[in-house]
Amino acid sequence: MAEVIIAVETADVRFPTSLDLDGSDAMNPEPDYSGAYVTVRTSSGAAGYGLAFTVGRGNEVEVAAVRSLARLVVGLPVEEVLGDLGAFSRRLTGDSQLRWLGPEKGAIHMAAAAIVNAVWDLYGRREGKPVWRLLAGLSPEQLVDLVDFRYLQDALTREEALDILRRAEPGRAERAGQLMSEGFPAYTTTPGWLGYSDEKLVRLSQAAVADGFTQIKLKVGADPDDDVRRMRLAREAVGPGIRIAVDANQAWGVQQAIDWMRRLAPYDPYWIEEPTSPDDILGHAAVRRAVAPIKVATGEHTHNQVMFKQLLQAGALDVLQMDASRTAGVTENVAILLLAAKFGVPVCPHAGGLGLCEMVQHLAMFDFVAVSGSMDDRVIEYVDHLHEHFTDPVRIRRGRYLAPTAPGLSAELHAQSAAAHRFPEGAVWKRKAA
Repeated sequence: MAEVIIAVETADVRFPTSLDLDGSDAMNPEPDYSGAYVTVRTSSGAAGYGLAFTVGRGNEVEVAAVRSLARLVVGLPVEEVLGDLGAFSRRLTGDSQLRWLGPEKGAIHMAAAAIVNAVWDLYGRREGKPVWRLLAGLSPEQLVDLVDFRYLQDALTREEALDILRRAEPGRAERAGQLMSEGFPAYTTTPGWLGYSDEKLVRLSQAAVADGFTQIKLKVGADPDDDVRRMRLAREAVGPGIRIAVDANQAWGVQQAIDWMRRLAPYDPYWIEEPTSPDDILGHAAVRRAVAPIKVATGEHTHNQVMFKQLLQAGALDVLQMDASRTAGVTENVAILLLAAKFGVPVCPHAGGLGLCEMVQHLAMFDFVAVSGSMDDRVIEYVDHLHEHFTDPVRIRRGRYLAPTAPGLSAELHAQSAAAHRFPEGAVWKRKAA
């Protein structure tokens, strides 16, 4: 009997990071890092794991969205799904009644990401490969078959995508070996949370440099005088040779972003991240023109590949920050990496959160091996929160991600961690309520 998917399980898992203001920024002052945690089970006893990252109460909406999509998945033959993952992704994002809620954005699209990522995790486990290596072993033709070009063809055609992948194909083995020996560059946001004291900011900034990081990031956007002071302290702490990125988390209007960055400019910020509404493509372009040579980075809240296409077409960003679970998971992110390569824009993925470092490292490493072929000006965000809860946590050495070697997407939580943090019945939340 053919192996089929028999269940799509989801759990509301939350971590009370708001207690220490870990993750705090101008728009999210007290986040609880959370995930709609998904397990896809098959009739053979195999399983794959994924999640959609949220910051608290919205997780119940995300869990409901996953459950609404599960009916499209249960009963499908596993070989059919893994044989055409592009079609599987479109099955989830194209259901007419659920698509109405987007289309291809918001809670439903993120729920699709959680399921798609769980299926890629299942695929990696079946093949005995980490997903970055699984992707990098696919032919150019197999990779472009993942992409829905319907809305992209004015910016990227199938033939152009094939050409990008074929140009990178001869050096794949050499770059995979380099990745295994050297790892992939990282930067850290750990020192820069908005709720941290000046003393903690300075201490953690110096510790990051001592640990080998050559770039750190500070949250900004609540008070300009505070930001100038904190930026000055950070620059004094790390010296002139370390890049300091800043992140407004959408706090500003367009002119406000320009004015604010002029005050921070004397301290040499490397990029300004999410300076305004993530939906405002023309606003990002205006900020970019005005604040150059400071770079503009965005993408963690960009809904889908079409918005990334327009950001690139409009010259609205210098750094593309894809997210593992905002767009429709691994499959759509392959399209986004190809778009970035077409426009020559470096990808520096958004991470941190719950499981985002674990998942997105695979995408950046695949990009290096099989798409862009470059690590120049490319770094993966790193935050030192919650990795101990994963069975295959990220590994950082001297400011670089070490390439995962375990099969899958690195998204599986330890069973006891998932149970203890399940909301509201887990032991952690029962103690907090008491």
